[in-house]
Amino acid sequence: MSGELKTKVGGQAVLEGVMMRSPKCFAVVVRRKDGALVVREQPWKGEWALRLAKIPFLRGVATLVESMSNGYNALNFSAEQLEEDLVAEEEAKAAKEAAANAAASGVTAAAPPSAKASSEKSEGGMSSGVANKLAMLFAIAFFIALPQLLAWAVGKLFGPGLGMQDFLFHALTGGFKLALVIGYMLMIRRIPEVRRVFQYHGAEHKAIATFEAGNPLELEYARQYSTRHARCGTTFLMVVVIVSVFVYAAVLPPLLKGISGGTAQVYAIAIKVMMLPVIAGFSYELQRLGARFSNNPLTKLLLGPGYLVQGITTIEPDDDQLEVALASLKVTLAREAAESAGKSAPVSEPVVRKFRSFAQFSEQFAIAGFKG
Repeated sequence: MSGELKTKVGGQAVLEGVMMRSPKCFAVVVRRKDGALVVREQPWKGEWALRLAKIPFLRGVATLVESMSNGYNALNFSAEQLEEDLVAEEEAKAAKEAAANAAASGVTAAAPPSAKASSEKSEGGMSSGVANKLAMLFAIAFFIALPQLLAWAVGKLFGPGLGMQDFLFHALTGGFKLALVIGYMLMIRRIPEVRRVFQYHGAEHKAIATFEAGNPLELEYARQYSTRHARCGTTFLMVVVIVSVFVYAAVLPPLLKGISGGTAQVYAIAIKVMMLPVIAGFSYELQRLGARFSNNPLTKLLLGPGYLVQGITTIEPDDDQLEVALASLKVTLAREAAESAGKSAPVSEPVVRKFRSFAQFSEQFAIAGFKG
């Protein structure tokens, strides 16, 4: 593998699994409750994203959009696997209860209704499109509008009032934004299912670090690495917050000159939403630069907040979780190498395989490499 590829491999934790990506494809590996591994491969980017990926600043926005789309796809796949386990548990429980009742009454037990069929009958939730829009509105309200309004309220409460012309106003907004983000992460970390996702997040980082160091993708090598990584999405989020403080402090005063009060706040929120792609693109370039020179004191200062917050969003994984991350990376790299060498046709549709254990996966991967 080339050194350039090492900076283009990334990933994401999902429910009981890990998604790994390379420039041309990505794989999701989920561990089922019985220990089996379900592996799904599919293309990573469309042609439009591949072209934009070569243009500085625009590639950050393209990567963000594509990552959100593919990340949702991977998360949805992992949720389907989890649901199948839950359905199987419900069916087994229902069958056991029916058998016990039949034995007690001396009659033959009828097959219990499928839990999956019952859930399908009761399904009627909102579509994923509506859910995504609601999630976006929540993010804008909670992480953009609320921090700004809190800074405005503090200015009104403790002084003559802070306006868009004051750098302190933007610094306060950034501080409130950081507090809300960190508080939110600390809150959800207490949820057992989310805590496991954070463990898989740590496993993802360890697997990538093993690859970047040029070591074999095996447990004994991966265990030694940190759960924190310079190219993590958590660090990107922190860089966005820091950059936004200075960009908004420079851009908003001239744009809102002569406008004050609530009107200025509404206009500012709208401008901030429209400027998000610009800030994301610039932050992406800064993070890439920082990851490239991660030992430089200045870049350590830039990436420092991200590393600290990764202490919340990553947790030391166990070996089972680390196996999943390594399996996902192995499949992704094998497919990337095969497609780049022209030894395998590009993946046009998702390919799903199931292995009863990590040992079986390793055995079959060693033979076939999943290139065909």
